[in-house]
Amino acid sequence: MPILENYHAFAGRHWETGSLANALTYAGVNAPHTGQPMSEALLMGIAGGIVFGYFTFDYTGFDPILALLTRNTFDPLTTLLDRLAWPREVRQTTDPELATKNLVNTLENGSPAIVWADTFSLPYNALGREEQYWAMNPIVVYGYEGDTAYIADRSSQPLTVTAAELSQARARVKKDKFRLMVLDSPDMSKLPSAIQKGIWQTISLYTEQPPKGRKENFGSAALQYWARMLTNTRHKQSWTRYFPAGSRLYAGLTSGFRWIHGWQGAAHGAERGLYADFLEEAAAILNNPVLGTVAEQFRACKMAWDELGRALLPESVSLFKETRELLTRNHDLFNEQGDTSRSERIAIKARLKVLRTAVETDFPLSDAEISDLYTHLADLVLKLHDQESDAIQALQAAMAGA
Repeated sequence: MPILENYHAFAGRHWETGSLANALTYAGVNAPHTGQPMSEALLMGIAGGIVFGYFTFDYTGFDPILALLTRNTFDPLTTLLDRLAWPREVRQTTDPELATKNLVNTLENGSPAIVWADTFSLPYNALGREEQYWAMNPIVVYGYEGDTAYIADRSSQPLTVTAAELSQARARVKKDKFRLMVLDSPDMSKLPSAIQKGIWQTISLYTEQPPKGRKENFGSAALQYWARMLTNTRHKQSWTRYFPAGSRLYAGLTSGFRWIHGWQGAAHGAERGLYADFLEEAAAILNNPVLGTVAEQFRACKMAWDELGRALLPESVSLFKETRELLTRNHDLFNEQGDTSRSERIAIKARLKVLRTAVETDFPLSDAEISDLYTHLADLVLKLHDQESDAIQALQAAMAGA
């Protein structure tokens, strides 16, 4: 059973762009403007870049969720592959034995395998497998020896699971069951046009009707909508009604913080710093130095997003401060230490559960303080709206003048 020789690619931090960046790094595919492996920032920008999406979800038996989308979610993986005319072969079967054979054959041919696996079923994530939750995401398998599979998945450290655990995770959802993709090298002559298309998609996601869903859920309109929901107490989706004091409000504040700080393993600051890195690379590749100037505006947006994240769990409230520190610690532990930190991450999860129980009967803010918090959050969201609108307008002008 094979393990790829000298596999060393563990820099990827997002399931899609991170997995592709890891595969490219191992294959030795370098960017023409740096002579270095293609960065995840570059791939993220080509895939459609950043967006803002605002959604709330409420399922019986579970705490409500505030979802803040930070990057393009409209089929970004296929978009990225198509824009770079990236040859790939997809193998899929319902037979577990054939699925293992496909995986082993891929590795024996010297290529890492990108497979789709349920995040909740992979024990190194320390999420706990529950029948109500699943999320099929692409990860890199670079070895399969005996009863052990070797994985690169959003951590700087190599990860392992048993063969049975990987098979179970790969089989979780019918649509992606035992799906495997093998990549060749992208067509680097397509790089400039791919970058241009990615930038224009970011612009359109902020300024035009989204491909799916309501306009008020995406882009600049979504930021305005969020601010209204924080202050309009009569709307059924208002925070006053949707996230009343107690465990529901705690869930809204914590889930919002997670998305801003790196819920999916990506960079904090709602990925605006990562997008600024992309624009700096795009400036060099497209010979458009104005894009480098626009990148600084997005770095300012990153700072504003970080400020909003801190405001969701203000340091002045000890329970919120502890929650923020635990969530940050949990995120950083996995990125930096991988599965060796599992026991500490499980302990963090247990402590967060205790804090969540505590707020059910003793929420740490009065009604007046909650109202003040909402007003402050709304002010920060509107500040973000203005900053991001200005940055998008500057980006559009930079592209139109190229």
